[in-house]
Amino acid sequence: MRNWGPFLFSLILGVVLAAIAIVPPSPKSMAAPDTEFSAARAMEDVRIIAANPHPTGSAENAEVRKYLLRRLEELGASAQETTGQLPERPLARLNRWSGANLPEQAFTNVIGVKAGIDSTKPAVLLMAHHDTVWGSPGAADDTVGIASILEILRALNTGPALDRDIIVLFTDAEEVGLVGAKQFFESNPLRKRVGAIINFEARGGGGTANMFQTSANNGEAAKLYAKAVKQPSASSLSAFIYNILPNDTDLTPALKGDYVAYNIANLGRAEYYHSPKIEADALQQSTLQHMGSQGLDLTRALLSADTLPAPKADATFFDAFGLFTVIYPPALGWLFILITGVCLAASFDGRERRKDIVTGALRMMGFLLLGGGLLYGLNLVSGAGSNADYYDRLAAIGELEFMALFAGGSVFFGMFRRKALSANGLIGAAMPLFLFGLAGQALAPTASYFIVLSVMIFAISAVTRRRLNTRWAPALLSALVVGYMLGLYHLLMVGVGPDLPSVAILPLALLTLAVLPLFDGPLFDSMGSRAGKIAVPLCLVLALATALWIRFDPVASTIPLY
Repeated sequence: MRNWGPFLFSLILGVVLAAIAIVPPSPKSMAAPDTEFSAARAMEDVRIIAANPHPTGSAENAEVRKYLLRRLEELGASAQETTGQLPERPLARLNRWSGANLPEQAFTNVIGVKAGIDSTKPAVLLMAHHDTVWGSPGAADDTVGIASILEILRALNTGPALDRDIIVLFTDAEEVGLVGAKQFFESNPLRKRVGAIINFEARGGGGTANMFQTSANNGEAAKLYAKAVKQPSASSLSAFIYNILPNDTDLTPALKGDYVAYNIANLGRAEYYHSPKIEADALQQSTLQHMGSQGLDLTRALLSADTLPAPKADATFFDAFGLFTVIYPPALGWLFILITGVCLAASFDGRERRKDIVTGALRMMGFLLLGGGLLYGLNLVSGAGSNADYYDRLAAIGELEFMALFAGGSVFFGMFRRKALSANGLIGAAMPLFLFGLAGQALAPTASYFIVLSVMIFAISAVTRRRLNTRWAPALLSALVVGYMLGLYHLLMVGVGPDLPSVAILPLALLTLAVLPLFDGPLFDSMGSRAGKIAVPLCLVLALATALWIRFDPVASTIPLY
């Protein structure tokens, strides 16, 4: 316990914090107060809407629209349909799915308007798409969004009169090219009444619902989210990454306009993305609860705001383990960097060799480079490449996460097992990541917070370890980084892991840095020489075995039919 106690405490607490962050809240039952969002109530809509696949132009899609019109009217909204014809490319895609050769096909949006006290105020638009891909009942994509909106409207009906109008937009033909959303934001007169937008989407059948995208200049918009949402899952890192990825949702055409906008989606249980097996019973109800409760909190805040959030410089923000949202001006990152530099300088030990700084830096660089290269190679072994089935790779995300953890463990033991780092060696280990954080703060300050803050916490831990000669206080600080990095690692792997698992090496490196001050003496002295010798090859064998398991595992039964 003397050698491993602080580390085990940090690791266990970190795992608990990560679980709190990545596990959605329990679904609320039918008995939940009327003013609250209830996944059980919303599931009644899910079961009806997702009874059958309903792609654009199908008879089943027409039945879904009739149901949505009726539900909107029951909830006190005036409802209507708007139609149009699919352009050439979306029509060609629909024909490929069906095997038909239709010369034309209509699409139909469903729109509802619920009047507030002052209809001259800019309205709040709630948006989701009602069409599915071919062969999928779509209980997640995007019935989870539609059901969230309907339950939000029901909950709002139990409170005071709305201060401003709500516009509901259930778009059609999203799956073939965002056609319904494009038509609305290009030509529908109601678009001029909209001031704020919340779009609801889904990529998988479970996991947390993440607010992953906002409109530009989101300082005030993010502040409203942070204040209003009680069970948040959001980060400016996600917003930054999504804006540089070639992905689109129905919010994409809206972002050309002058709206304050939020995009909320879940990514977990990705094997159910566009799957023929994502029926109502396969949908994780806690995911629906998380999406809807965030949407309700945010909608209430927008409706009651005297003025909607104005464009203001982007903010740095992230949820602290799903408990609350941390938000601050990006320039504050420079103060964190200054604190880091002061603490690293204070932890310098003049009695130790200065070259230990170089040794520590080389070990961390080796971890980053060897780990990234190893993950890249293992990904190829696992079957990644141009011929890989994207949806089959999504189904293997869990195995890919274990593969990356085993690979990271092998590099960790390989780089840090032979000799414990001195106080100066710890400074060196921090330097590559400190420089990454410095570059990130200069180039992308809203996306680099996780590096800057993690290295700062490490620096505080290192100086505490040296000056106070205790490892338990650093262990508590380390647990915060371990927990956040495990959660971030999971989200990165779910988001881009099937194509680029090498990105996992950065959170793993920050996790490694956080725990280094917790050890006295060489790690393997307290494990035993035999265990020390086999740790590296054992982790490598496990990583390789997992990669081969992924490669030769049969194609997932959940992949789409089209």
